[in-house]
Amino acid sequence: MTRYRVWHRTAYTYSDAVQDSIGQFHLRPRDLPWQTVAQAEVTVDPVPGDVSPRTDWFGNSSTYFHVTDPHEALTIEAASEVTVAVPEYDAEALAQPWELARPLRHPDLPGAVEATEYALESARVAHDSTAHAYGAESLTPGRPIGEAATDLMQRIFRDFDYDKTATTVTSTVADAMTKRAGVCQDFAHVALACLRSHGVAARYVSGYLATQPPPGKERVFGADASHAWLAVWLPGTDQWLAIDPTNNQWANDRYVTVAWGRDYGDVSPVTGIIFTEAKTSTLRVQVDVAPLD
Repeated sequence: MTRYRVWHRTAYTYSDAVQDSIGQFHLRPRDLPWQTVAQAEVTVDPVPGDVSPRTDWFGNSSTYFHVTDPHEALTIEAASEVTVAVPEYDAEALAQPWELARPLRHPDLPGAVEATEYALESARVAHDSTAHAYGAESLTPGRPIGEAATDLMQRIFRDFDYDKTATTVTSTVADAMTKRAGVCQDFAHVALACLRSHGVAARYVSGYLATQPPPGKERVFGADASHAWLAVWLPGTDQWLAIDPTNNQWANDRYVTVAWGRDYGDVSPVTGIIFTEAKTSTLRVQVDVAPLD
C-alpha cells in the first residue's frame, strides 16, 4: 500500500470582472476497497455564496458552487491524503469469455443491471464503426475478458501516439481514430468505443497517476497532471478491471481514483459557466501527487 498527498489547483484569471461564476467539481477521491481517503478538502476563492456537496448518480463526490461577488480571478484548490493498494481480481472472473460482459445480452447475471448504462453510447463515446472494427481484433470468439481487454490496451498503446496537439477537449472518438493520436482522455474514449460497440460494459475513470522523476532528478512540485483510464466489467461480479492504454498497464497502487462515469463529461475535474464582459481569460492547472511513505 502507498500513501499519497494529492494537490490540485485550478486558477482562472479574466480581463474584466466576472459578475457570476457557476461551477461544479469532481476533486475528492473515492473511498474504495483498494483506496482509503484519510482527508480531503477543497477551497474556492473568492468564497462562494452557495456550496452544495452531493453524491452523484455514479457514486462520485460532486460539488456545485456559485460565486456571486464580482471577481477577476477564481481559484479552486483541492488537497487530499489517500492510501492506495494494488487492486485484486478473481482469476475465474478474468477467465470468463468476453461475450458474457455484455449486460444487455445477459441481463440475468449478477451486476448486469448496474453495468448496463456503461455498455451504451454516451455523448463523447459514440459507437464509431472504425472503433468497432478495431475492437473486433481483440474480441475474438470465446476469448477471456481479462485477456481481450489487456490485448486492446496493448494495441492502443502501440498504435496510437501520445500527442497533446493532435486533439482538443471537444475531439471525438472518430477524430482520435483517424489521427491515431491524442492524450489519455482520447485513448480511454477510444477503448470504451471499441468495447461498448460490441456490447461490453466499460466505464471512464478520472484521477491521478503518481509519476516518478528521471534518475538523478528531484521531484518538481506541481508538475503532475490529471489522468484518465477505463475499467471493464468482469461479468457476474462487482469487479471492474482497470486498464490504462496510455501507459500499457493495469492500474496499480500508483493510481488515485477520483471519479467514474460514462465519459469525460460526467467527471471533468472542474466545469462551469460565467457571466462577464471580459474578452479574454487564462487557465492554469497544477497537480502534485507526492508519496508520503
